[in-house]
Amino acid sequence: MNIIITGASSGVGFEAVIELILSGNNKVIALARSQDKLERLLEIAHGLNPDCQLFALNFDIVHDDYEGLQQFIASNFDNQVDVLINNAGMLINKPFTQLLETDFVEMLQSNFIGHVRMIQALLPLMPAGSHILNVGSMGGFQGSAKFPGLSAYSASKAALHTLTECLAQELIEQDIKVNCLALGSAQTEMLEKAFPGYQSPVMAFEMGKYVADFALTGHKFFNGKVLPVAVTTP
Repeated sequence: MNIIITGASSGVGFEAVIELILSGNNKVIALARSQDKLERLLEIAHGLNPDCQLFALNFDIVHDDYEGLQQFIASNFDNQVDVLINNAGMLINKPFTQLLETDFVEMLQSNFIGHVRMIQALLPLMPAGSHILNVGSMGGFQGSAKFPGLSAYSASKAALHTLTECLAQELIEQDIKVNCLALGSAQTEMLEKAFPGYQSPVMAFEMGKYVADFALTGHKFFNGKVLPVAVTTP
């Protein structure tokens, strides 16, 4: 499969790429804003599988030029994308009374608008049977426990969840499935920033493997679903 994943330079995205390249059946384009971390990803991936077909591109889903991305895809994927994993995101942890309007704008751009732009740019390249997987959060999952300081982040993830449900209906005739995994905690840099000192029972590589496996097979069983992935009850 031809797979594109954003936010690939660290955490769950990094680990998902590692899982995807272990099979010789996949071509993967990894997108992230950190060139240094992408180079480290390439080094580790080729160490694990010297024959892996992994292509890395420094790309900001909010601000960069999608025409350049489309050219990069054309040169490496023959203009076909079978799986899109929208994993990129940011987190602001700040009490509501201290949040600025620009904080909400930043969260919406990074966790929602950027994914909208990515989907719109890649839809013309996605054939019937393709899968768009959005990586959401339990913070945006209706009825789940909420935490002080994460209102802007959680609201932006809730928008991504609703987009998933709406888009799945719009793409039925094209036979493109759209799902969202609302992730609970995994031991990543983002988690440590949100909850200093907290130790998650789920490691980043475990969550990354789950995301990778679901991206490849989940659309055979689900469409338009926002699925909680957490060891706690919402």
